Amino acid sequence: MAHSTIQRYTRETKIFLKFESEGRGKAEVDTGIPFFNHMLELFAHHGRFDLNIRAEGDIAVDYHHTVEDLGICLGQAVHQALGKREGIVRYGFFLLPMDECLTQAVVDLGGRAFLRYDAVASETWVRDFNIGLLKEFFQAFVNHAAANVHIRLHYGEEPHHIAEGIFKAFARALDAACKKDPRLEGSLPSTKGLI
Repeated sequence: MAHSTIQRYTRETKIFLKFESEGRGKAEVDTGIPFFNHMLELFAHHGRFDLNIRAEGDIAVDYHHTVEDLGICLGQAVHQALGKREGIVRYGFFLLPMDECLTQAVVDLGGRAFLRYDAVASETWVRDFNIGLLKEFFQAFVNHAAANVHIRLHYGEEPHHIAEGIFKAFARALDAACKKDPRLEGSLPSTKGLI
């Protein structure tokens, strides 16, 4: 199975998310947060994932709950879409230049949740969006995708470029990790025989 549908309804957010790992990069995203819509659209396009998101959250209070819960939902969607993870490459990495920024993302879909996030920026605001929230998104993602993700900002200053570089690099790394390896047909990408 390469697709999944997740619905998450709490007192803070209501989220519907459809994910297709073998898509064409089509995105319909409405989170109520314009800058975050843009990041998720970039993620879908550069990872060649099809993504449909409708989210309502308590954004009048803060963007935190919506951003974090979208990380939870995307992580669950990837986990569900990969099923037993048979035949996948498992690992992916990408180094991406974005104007003055250089960002890197490394992904292991080996079943263990871990995040290393070295992407602290000196300037963090893009209009009313604090890109510091992206760490919360990725932490929620790894916890629910059972993925090991390392994200690094090698250098860069402009917060929009930093966020965009992170999402593009992450998309390309995740796409590489999700791909099928015909040599692994029906088997797991692990010497343990279990993920």
